Amino acid sequence: MNDKLEKLLSILHEMQSVVLAFSGGVDSTFLLKAVKESGIHALAVIGYSETMPERELEFAKNTAELIGVKYRVIKTNEMSNPDFVKNPRDRCFYCKDELFSKLSDIAYSEKYNYIIDGTNTDDLSDWRPGRQAAAKHGVRSPLVEACLSKTEIRELSKAMGLPTWSKPSSPCLSSRFPYGEIITKDALRRVEMSEEFLKGLGFTELRVRSHGDIAKIELKSDEINRLLDNALRESVVNEFKKNGFKYITIDLEGFKSGRLNS
Repeated sequence: MNDKLEKLLSILHEMQSVVLAFSGGVDSTFLLKAVKESGIHALAVIGYSETMPERELEFAKNTAELIGVKYRVIKTNEMSNPDFVKNPRDRCFYCKDELFSKLSDIAYSEKYNYIIDGTNTDDLSDWRPGRQAAAKHGVRSPLVEACLSKTEIRELSKAMGLPTWSKPSSPCLSSRFPYGEIITKDALRRVEMSEEFLKGLGFTELRVRSHGDIAKIELKSDEINRLLDNALRESVVNEFKKNGFKYITIDLEGFKSGRLNS
């Protein structure tokens, strides 16, 4: 595994200067740390829109500051693109195309050699329309080039003392909507507030899936029973209805990342 880390540092060193698409997740944080260790000229760019939870934005900024690489927050406007809002199966292409287009402008105007992202080898076998956008804009994925998997990235992150080594995945809020369901700013906000409420109650890995007026709560299997406590259940129902849902359900299969891709 250390050989792969050395290969990654060598790849970055050859690039000399990069703009990194940074989200504060496990992969992009590990990559940012490697960029810092390589000593190359770098800018971490956090793309922010209504599809990114406020909690994740603050975490990304704090993490970039912790690592010590210059960063910038830019506003992305995928919500102004009808092709994105219609929520087709390739929705992620339009979001990433918007982000990488802005990163390309930054790289060109500020003379950075490459745009890089945190894609790892595991991502290559998943449904990732965003990879098409990366190819369109010539984005490189150093973690793939160094043959690093998610498990290896977590292990190396832990060894480096990064706070993200055990961080659950947190895809954008638009992933909470089944394909074909129109994405609106109000609906995104409704999901974000509902998930924040559950996190405030101590639930860890979770999703609130939006199916029109129906909220489907996904929790880890060992946390489902806790939500069935009468007092807690009533507080969740009241909060979700206040947020705009009419019906609140629990998925008895439990939490599964990427469920709506199937």
